Amino acid sequence: MVKEITASMAGTVLQVLVTEGEAIKEGQVVVMLESMKMEIPIEAVLDGKIANIKVEIGDFVNEDDVLLVLEKGMEGNNASYY
Repeated sequence: MVKEITASMAGTVLQVLVTEGEAIKEGQVVVMLESMKMEIPIEAVLDGKIANIKVEIGDFVNEDDVLLVLEKGMEGNNASYY
């Protein structure tokens, strides 16, 4: 099963802090958005591995737009979201 990380609010992508294939941990900041002149960190809500990055720096995203797609969780990390 695949999980997605979505935008918590509308804004412009300032930074993508991960690469495809990278293992991430819950709470890790993966994308920085700018909204209303504030920087908004988007954190991973679970452990996993980046399967696909759906945005680029400068893209405008709306609330709930998909930013990243995660693969199945890493072995041995007790990921139970499948």
